[in-house]
Amino acid sequence: MDILTLIGLTLGLAAILGGQFLEGGHASSLLNGPAMLIVVGGTLGAVMLQSSLMQFVRGIRLLGWVFFPPRLMADEAIERVISWSNIARKEGLLGLEAVADIEQDEFARKGLQLLVDGNEPGVMRTIMEVEVDTREQHDLGAAKLYESMGGYSPTIGIIGAVMGLIQVMENLSDPSKLGHGIAVAFVATIYGVGLANLVFIPIANKLKSLVFAHSQFRYMMVEGIVSIAEGDNPRNIEAKLQGFVT
Repeated sequence: MDILTLIGLTLGLAAILGGQFLEGGHASSLLNGPAMLIVVGGTLGAVMLQSSLMQFVRGIRLLGWVFFPPRLMADEAIERVISWSNIARKEGLLGLEAVADIEQDEFARKGLQLLVDGNEPGVMRTIMEVEVDTREQHDLGAAKLYESMGGYSPTIGIIGAVMGLIQVMENLSDPSKLGHGIAVAFVATIYGVGLANLVFIPIANKLKSLVFAHSQFRYMMVEGIVSIAEGDNPRNIEAKLQGFVT
């Protein structure tokens, strides 16, 4: 689990609730069902309207990356590439056919198969980089789903505030109903701005960084496999791939 995500989310909520408490308020005053329904429901509706089904589903699936990001074992991957290079030098490219059959990473397996089939290095690079770029664009589109939520939720919060004020104006003759309407008005605004800046936009930015890290990892694999096709020395391949590791 990404401990920094948990700490950041906890710290943000604790700061807001702690400030509310120090000012003499109560956490219960920030709990308002109608306001939450307006902001969350309205934001989801707006995002669904702008997104395709595939993009929306992909965005929901990527949400798990925020708390449990996939582990990219760069050093281990470099060792595998070097071992493939040694096999290719000793047994030829056809010696990698057995390795390709048991390789668990689908992207690496595809690269190995291209090697075994005897494709030219330039052709291999083009095929693999197209896949990397396409995957990156799809994942970035899914990450931007949360960026859009961060844009919509403050506006939806303002809509909730206006709705609450309308209720206040309609019940000026009944003081017992004024408090509820004012609460919905202000709490809806807090929900909209708070969710945007504490949840949606940070999630979008974190997912973008993870998507770029995945792409960088795959470009490293592309460089390693293409270097094997070009017949580079294993030591040179290792030195080249280490440049991807920070």
